[in-house]
Amino acid sequence: MRRLQGQIRHYPWGSSRAIPEYFGYPGAEQPVAEVWLGAHPDDSACLVHEPDSPLFDRSELGALDKAVHKRGVRRAVHKFLATREVHELASHSTPLARERLLDVIAADPVGELGEAVASRYGGELPYLLKIIAPNEPLSLQVHPSRAQAREGYAREDAAGIPRESAQRNYKDRNHKPELTYALAPFEALAGFRAPRKICEVLRGLNVPVIRIVDQIVRGQGVCEAFRYLVDKETRPKPSEVHAVVEACAARDPEESPSRRADSFLLRIAEKYPGDPGVIASLLLNPVSLRPGEALFIPAGTIHAYLSGLAVEIMASSDNVLRAGLTPKHMDVSELLNIITPVAAPPTRIAAERISASTSTFYVPVDDFELSIIKVRDTESWERLRAKEGPRTLVCIDGACYVRSEKEDLRLHAGQALFVSDTDGSISVRGFGRLILASVP
Repeated sequence: MRRLQGQIRHYPWGSSRAIPEYFGYPGAEQPVAEVWLGAHPDDSACLVHEPDSPLFDRSELGALDKAVHKRGVRRAVHKFLATREVHELASHSTPLARERLLDVIAADPVGELGEAVASRYGGELPYLLKIIAPNEPLSLQVHPSRAQAREGYAREDAAGIPRESAQRNYKDRNHKPELTYALAPFEALAGFRAPRKICEVLRGLNVPVIRIVDQIVRGQGVCEAFRYLVDKETRPKPSEVHAVVEACAARDPEESPSRRADSFLLRIAEKYPGDPGVIASLLLNPVSLRPGEALFIPAGTIHAYLSGLAVEIMASSDNVLRAGLTPKHMDVSELLNIITPVAAPPTRIAAERISASTSTFYVPVDDFELSIIKVRDTESWERLRAKEGPRTLVCIDGACYVRSEKEDLRLHAGQALFVSDTDGSISVRGFGRLILASVP
């Protein structure tokens, strides 16, 4: 087992407060949109040996008081440590220098991942774990299937588009299904609404472009209505988008068929005035997650995250096709080629309780599995069921000890571990909550 430190992504849509403050630090001087805890070549996490290594490099937050910690976290740590004398950790290895997880896995894929995972995924860690904190709407986006990603990657390579180019759609050859587990209230748009519900939401918005959208939904389907809104040949003018926003703002909340749709549209319009994606939001399912709830986004599903704080796990990929609500590169034509056109409710995944302390979210992909571990016993060890292959543990509150077949390590809120296949089975004890990422 080795301590893991993630890489911060300072995207403009991120919150400067949500992630730092959740783990007990002051707000940052710039957005902390994501913390990457995987081995993706674009931003691999690092293995570090210091016992107090935090989840991310705090120096990237800007000026902060390193003495500041959440009182609740301190109390939990002190309560746990007070239950028994702190013993010398049973580590028999020489401390590692700071190394990229990507490079460590590449040097010994079988030892780190296990023979089965290394063989199945070409010696690469198949999942990417993140902490994500949107403070404003992300782009309307779709992720490709594995076959679509491979074809697109090869096509852009053949066209001579550099992999690091902002004009490139496919940064790797992998699909990107993803699961989002809310740590705080989290809001999103995910998948197309049923046509009947869309027509209900549009009712009363007496604006020409809405009448056109309504007719397309009724006659040709919701995907064609979406195409009309985002295709450069047919997309509404900014003035037409403004007219829809004004109509929504004027609608009596008591009589609105969907207050949440109206609220989401108005918030999106504040950030992206005149963008046709504002109207397109009315075609999508609004999603509000409470802490502890999860949303699954399969390949091909149109979606956009709006606000909140969550753990996100996905296949190890950075392939994103965008159609609106972004200053970044958009390839609407390619997005429309890979989008899933079927209207369906958002895929909320309920965790299955597999032991007294562990609940697991099972998703229909082989790349990853996410478990939530709530430990409430400072004396007894509990062996975790995920006992082979690579595993990532993140302590999100409290404190605990983690025991492998080689050593014990203490882990408190805001710290992470990478557990290799050669570490064997792991057990935990303490008082807190852990995220466990593994491969099914």
